Amino acid sequence: MRDRIIEKIQEEKIIVIVRGVEKEKLIHLAEAMYGGGIRLLEITYDAKGIVTDRETANNIEMLAKHFEGRMCIGAGTVITPDQVELTKKAGGGFIISPDTFDEVIAKTRELDMVSVPGALTPTEIQVAHRSGADFVKLFPIANLGVEYVKAVKAPLSHIKLLGVGGIDENNMNEYISAGVSGIGIGSNIVNRKLILENEFIKITELAKLFTEGINK
Repeated sequence: MRDRIIEKIQEEKIIVIVRGVEKEKLIHLAEAMYGGGIRLLEITYDAKGIVTDRETANNIEMLAKHFEGRMCIGAGTVITPDQVELTKKAGGGFIISPDTFDEVIAKTRELDMVSVPGALTPTEIQVAHRSGADFVKLFPIANLGVEYVKAVKAPLSHIKLLGVGGIDENNMNEYISAGVSGIGIGSNIVNRKLILENEFIKITELAKLFTEGINK
């Protein structure tokens, strides 16, 4: 399973980040994105705790069962080993974090899931890689830009990177060309206004802008 998800990320190149969407809207939203070609979906934990970890895990489980064999569901904003365990039990396949925490990486690998910790500097990227990361999420990458990715990839060409933060349909291929293996997209597809108004056909259209335009 882990190897298959790694291949899927490298093949599809786009992971959509879903944060703070009500449970009642999740299936409709995810189906709309699936119709637009999205095959990897991240449901984020709530660091503030307003939405409990159990509620988030239940949402992951609901989506994992609904899309079994069609879409890979994982977790984002994972900052504790307990959240990794909850995600595994819920049927999630990958773990994405905003930081590099060796205990989260170790638990992810122990449970045979794909590990994607967040980092930014060359030292942080290497620490994540040495700790067992499958990919390292460069976050927030738009603050430093494409040239930074090129500069980092030169000495760290052996590490698979994902770019997250400020990437859109206009600059995504610049980041792919610079060396990232994939990108994370949030509000540029998960448009809150469209979700509120149940304009899911427009969500599908947004997804297609990315899936049909990404260089594979």
